[in-house]
Amino acid sequence: MIAASPGKPLPISAGRTERALLGMCRRLLSLAEAAAYLELPVSVVVVVASDLVDSGHLSVRTPAGAPVSREVLEELLHGLRKLA
Repeated sequence: MIAASPGKPLPISAGRTERALLGMCRRLLSLAEAAAYLELPVSVVVVVASDLVDSGHLSVRTPAGAPVSREVLEELLHGLRKLA
């Protein structure tokens, strides 16, 4: 999950993709969602987001939630093994 860092203006040299990504990240957003909105491959959005994180314009956040139990993880693993 990524979110815009408030108060840090983009440089004039920032491109359309950087501006669009930063604009939509005013709320918490996953890279997959951003890629869908921008109609770009996730790999491209990862690179752009990485550059914006490095420059301090975006921050990476982990969603807070209840921890997943071991039983659920084992069931998931069992289901994935069935698919292979």
